[in-house]
Amino acid sequence: MKVDWTPAQTAEFRRRRRSRNVALGLLLGALVLLFFGITVVRMIK
Repeated sequence: MKVDWTPAQTAEFRRRRRSRNVALGLLLGALVLLFFGITVVRMIK
């Protein structure tokens, strides 16, 4: 099934998808840093 979007709709879809991907990437990076920080603190104690 093919979706027939106008070029403006396609551009808007890609812009929204990219912003969601950036947000998820930042969230994942924050979780990695949090777990790393917890691990380092536990090793020091």
